[in-house]
Amino acid sequence: MASQPFKVEDYKKRMEGALNALMGEFSGLRTGRASAALLEPIHVEVYGTSQPINQVATISAPEPRMISVQVWDRSNVGAVDKAIRASSLGLNPVVDGQSLRIPIPPLTGERRQELAKLAGKYAEHARVAVRNVRRDAMEHLKKQEKDHEISQDEHKKLHDLVQKATDEYVKKIDDAVAHKEAEIVQV
Repeated sequence: MASQPFKVEDYKKRMEGALNALMGEFSGLRTGRASAALLEPIHVEVYGTSQPINQVATISAPEPRMISVQVWDRSNVGAVDKAIRASSLGLNPVVDGQSLRIPIPPLTGERRQELAKLAGKYAEHARVAVRNVRRDAMEHLKKQEKDHEISQDEHKKLHDLVQKATDEYVKKIDDAVAHKEAEIVQV
């Protein structure tokens, strides 16, 4: 029985997924500037379920050091406040009627170093994910060659394309982490 045809694009999509996941992780890292993305990982207990904060409120950053959260249902203001305080972000919202103002304190040098290290850790996870996709692709190629579905030449050509894609995505990850670390460390 013939296996799935080998498509480099399928593996590239998986590598792109690893890069996108990394960018999502980076959006949750504080850089000392207000960003609505900073609150996206927070979930709020409302109506008996856990909901992402952006499902119960509008988040905006009207100033460089302030995030504003406009809660849609007045009865959920307390739950949103509690969820933000309970997060590992170290933020203290100020309740103002149906909205919350969240001042973003400046980062200490020590906290900046911790965040830069965390960015590096996230990047390493993304590199491992890309390498795992590469490994899957190589195993697929070996199986197809062994089953005589592709020739040695075809295997070599596809192997080179997968390696090129792997190198490309690892470089994108390296560039992204370098940019994020610079953003975090700059005073």
